[in-house]
Formats: sequence, structure tokens, C-alpha cells
Amino acid sequence: MIQLTDVFKVYANGTKALKGISFLLEKGEFAFLVGPSGSGKSTIIKLLTGEVAPTDGKIIVNGYDMERIKMRKMPYLRRTIGVIFQDFRLIDKKSVYENVAFAMRVVGASNKEIRSRVTYVLELVGLENKLKAKPHELSGGEQQRVAVARALVNDPALLIADEPTGNLDPARSLEIIMLLQKINELGTTVLVVTHAKPLVDRFSKRVIAIDGGRIISDGMDGYYNYEVE
Repeated sequence: MIQLTDVFKVYANGTKALKGISFLLEKGEFAFLVGPSGSGKSTIIKLLTGEVAPTDGKIIVNGYDMERIKMRKMPYLRRTIGVIFQDFRLIDKKSVYENVAFAMRVVGASNKEIRSRVTYVLELVGLENKLKAKPHELSGGEQQRVAVARALVNDPALLIADEPTGNLDPARSLEIIMLLQKINELGTTVLVVTHAKPLVDRFSKRVIAIDGGRIISDGMDGYYNYEVE
């Protein structure tokens, strides 16, 4: 669950990134967070993951109060969040299996747990036949599926996809959003951050639109008012 209440963010250089943002994303919801470049989308991601702190306002993420959370608790918060990046961020010298397993090794999972969970998530994303392949041997869509599996492998309550289709063609982009929809149907809360209006319009999902650091619309009709860049 995500709750932002009257959140402001002003950076040290004076940039007013957010100007009173409020929204609630319930457990198990799927929503798109949309807006043009510079609208405040990236700042919201950084606030949700604890990378930056708000200037004012209240943020609750998966039961953690981001204003009061102690640094020693931050790793526990981040284990409840899976993040998928636009540029994949895969380790070139590691296989598909090793890339996904690495995310479990850093949190101290046992080899038995790793084998079981990695096998499951790779089957979920349709890469069970690519275990030994290296990233450069995969298509862009397959690389993004590895990134999805890696984000899922520690069973997060919340999955944040940051422009997950930015480097993909329309067909592969559609596949990735359909995969995220499937993951949501299995119980994971999903927030997809994007400015790809044609893709968003293909799904009847909640759309939270921001521009200039403010929410300009929030609803289920899939509409938001700006031109695609």
C-alpha cells in the first residue's frame, strides 16, 4: 500500500519537483503514473524507495512511515519493493539464472530457496528455456523479462516499473504490460511509471496523471491531457 498526503519536494538547487501530491494506492491495485518528462514522476519513485526525503507531507509505503523510518530499517522496506528499470541493469557476464539469483543472494537466501524461487519466477515470465543465456544473447523484450523476474524474486508486496517499455517496440511493450497485469492478478501491487500514452490507452486501468509537480487527473478512464513526447 502507498499513501502520499500533501507531499512537497524542493531540491537543494531550488527546483520545486512536487507541489502537494496526494494519492492512495491500495494493496493489490494496478495503476499507471503518467506525465511528461520533468513532471515529477522520477521524484515520486525516489520518495517511495527512500532515495530522497520529502520536503513536506506524509508518505506511507507498505506500512513504513517514510518520515520516521530509521536507516537500519531501510533495507527491510526496500525488500518489500521490486523496481524494474528502463535500461534493464543486467550483469553482462552472468547468465539469466545468475542475474535473478543475485538479488536473492544479497539478502542472504539459502541455495535451496534460490533454486526454488528463481525457477518459479523465470517460468512466470516465460524464460524457463533461457536459464544459461547471457544478456547479450537475448532480445530487448527478453532482457526486460529478466529484469521483471529479478524484481519479483524476493516476493515484494509492491512492484514499481520505471518506464519499463521505453527501449522496446510496440509489440514487446504490450507484452511487458500484459505480463505486469498477470503479476498483479497474482496479488502484487503494481505501479507503472510511463509517458507512453498510446500504451496506457490500451488498458482499462487507473491512471494517475501529473504535470508540473501536481496531479491533474486520477481515474479509471485511461485519459490524460498532454501530448506524447
